[in-house]
Amino acid sequence: MLARETPRIAWGLTGSGHYLRESLEIIETLPDVDLFVTRAAAEILGMYGIPLKRLREKIRIFQDHTASSVPVGFLYGGHYHTLIIGPATSNTVAKCVAGISDTLVTNLYAQAGKCRIPSIVFACDCEPTVITEAPGQTVTLYPRPIDLENTERLKSFPYTSVAESIEALKSAIDQRMTCLNTSFS
Repeated sequence: MLARETPRIAWGLTGSGHYLRESLEIIETLPDVDLFVTRAAAEILGMYGIPLKRLREKIRIFQDHTASSVPVGFLYGGHYHTLIIGPATSNTVAKCVAGISDTLVTNLYAQAGKCRIPSIVFACDCEPTVITEAPGQTVTLYPRPIDLENTERLKSFPYTSVAESIEALKSAIDQRMTCLNTSFS
């Protein structure tokens, strides 16, 4: 475990390329942020030509190589004041809604809720049609009704804000930082 320090932002990265580059740009502007990378996120970063080694030069990164998501324990000691998950795949959103915590990020979300740490989730599937970057191309996707329903259901969870666009994500972060008397912009 790390020595206790000023509380930071925990940012969970899942296996989505939807606004991945923009999310990483936001991360680089934030003070005191740690990145929690799932196995799927590590794969996606490589597919988008973003080496983890380069990110490690700028930011502290935790990857889960344990069955019990050991890094989640940092939430218990007051190391983090906010959890941000983004971009969040429909799989991650569905697991959060169903209470399944079998990845580093879904475990972070569950434990953040249990510790009453506010979470901001940037959901990928929130509109009937999504135009997004895929490796080497732009694609049009049509989220399933269940994906849209899960995004709506997540909005009702305590200590959870759901952002449906990169602008809404920036706004939610700014609101949270204002509550903490800090600014990132």
